[in-house]
Amino acid sequence: MKHFDTFGVMIDCSRNAVPSVSGLKRFFSTISKMGYNMAMLYTEDTYEVTGEPWFGYKRGRYSLAELKELDEYAASVGIELIPCIQTLAHVNALFHFRAYNKIRDIDDILLIDDEKTYDLIDKMFSSLSSAIKSRKIHIGMDEAHNVGRGKYLDRHGLCDRYEILLRHLNRVCEIAKKYGYEPMMWNDMFFRLANGGDYYVDTPLDFSKEITEKVPADCGMVYWDYYSNSAQRYDAMMESTKQLSDNVWFAGGTWVWAGFAPHARYSNIRNALAVPACIRHGVRNAFFTMWGDNGGECPYASALGALMYAAALAEEMSEDEMKAKFKEITGETYDDFIALDLPNYIHGEKRGVGTANYSKNRLYDDPFLGIMTLNGENADGTIYSVYAEKLHKIADESTTIYKTLFASMAALCDVLTIKFSLADRTRTLYANGDKEALRALAENEYTECIKRVETFYTVYRDQWYTMNKTYGFEVQDARLGGLMRRLQSCKDRLLAYANGEIDAIDELCEEVLPILDGNYPIWAATLTANIM
Repeated sequence: MKHFDTFGVMIDCSRNAVPSVSGLKRFFSTISKMGYNMAMLYTEDTYEVTGEPWFGYKRGRYSLAELKELDEYAASVGIELIPCIQTLAHVNALFHFRAYNKIRDIDDILLIDDEKTYDLIDKMFSSLSSAIKSRKIHIGMDEAHNVGRGKYLDRHGLCDRYEILLRHLNRVCEIAKKYGYEPMMWNDMFFRLANGGDYYVDTPLDFSKEITEKVPADCGMVYWDYYSNSAQRYDAMMESTKQLSDNVWFAGGTWVWAGFAPHARYSNIRNALAVPACIRHGVRNAFFTMWGDNGGECPYASALGALMYAAALAEEMSEDEMKAKFKEITGETYDDFIALDLPNYIHGEKRGVGTANYSKNRLYDDPFLGIMTLNGENADGTIYSVYAEKLHKIADESTTIYKTLFASMAALCDVLTIKFSLADRTRTLYANGDKEALRALAENEYTECIKRVETFYTVYRDQWYTMNKTYGFEVQDARLGGLMRRLQSCKDRLLAYANGEIDAIDELCEEVLPILDGNYPIWAATLTANIM
């Protein structure tokens, strides 16, 4: 691409969903035809580290042989595979096991200035360097909000947190250099420590020489931004980041991390600002993230529409050229791929939803507890029958591997046709004391909803196994299986109440309060107040 030396993707392989080798090969081949030339596999612990059996244990980690196979295939289609790991925070899965308790500072943060920490990081680099040819590596180091405030504080007392971070960064870069690596890192901790905890700035932030002179000269800085809606912010952040490094990278977002459905429209709006900003500021290396927050429910392949759009921005294609190229590459229409967004558009396609994940909220919203019941902006869910019909039609006509994406979203809409308003209807009928209507609701809507969740589960499982390793689906088994069991439990209690076997349903007697900032809660927060 004329404006970029590196134009790539980052795929989250650490939050239940670990893409299969065959799935990644297919994906690499597809994005290379779009013009992408780099891929990062974001692996917090899901890769083999020699001599560390608990690292990625039971998580579907990539073996070194699998990484070699992926690296060779990626190179054959013009993709540079770059390791993307964590060397400070976001390693919470490690701390499930006692083996790593001694090097835990606090939360999900490694213990700085402990030699055992650096022994482990050395093993990470050693293992990856033996499997992947690229000498570039992303060392993470983002969102370590409480660094130095746990075990480190107990050992060393209050210390300047900038000094702690810089000392650790320099140590990690020394180890990287030992293996010939050119490291890069997320840049947010520098901003947060200088800016009262906030990351983004709208006017350039001046870092002191005391800070900038201690940043390793060979460490690239990655400015990530999936949210900003003003060109001014992108300008300010890129100019500020240049103070930290001459090697500035940009990471945008192709949103697949807010539930089962992607947010391609939202991604496109943000990247339409971000990509031109990169060009204006001479940022020649950019990639687009596909995180898997809270379960990895949305498959990375759902981002292909948004990735095509970002590539079209970089290549300055017309909309018609973009759509023709997408059809040629994938065998699907661009507009059909954008339709994968629909489960979150509760008021129709013309009204934006930002990053709201209404479909996940209402899928898991408990019929009796109703924690998300007021988070529907007065929608009634009737639009889902329209979406289901549209998506079923696309799935039925598809002859590509992506058929499974449309089928799963169609099945989800089938569920939400009933489930979206189920808690509201249950609560209203209970408040009215209408036992016969509750009986009918239990026997009809609850019964049908359970059947539709079962169908969605089956279709969604097929989609998962098409894209990912089987590891991680046990979480979906527990969640969707729990949903079916809970629906049956609520049905049974409604019938018991209607039959006079119980006098009240306590959960339905308690007032439902509005959720503040409730568009993007995690699964547990949607479901119940009792999961710690």
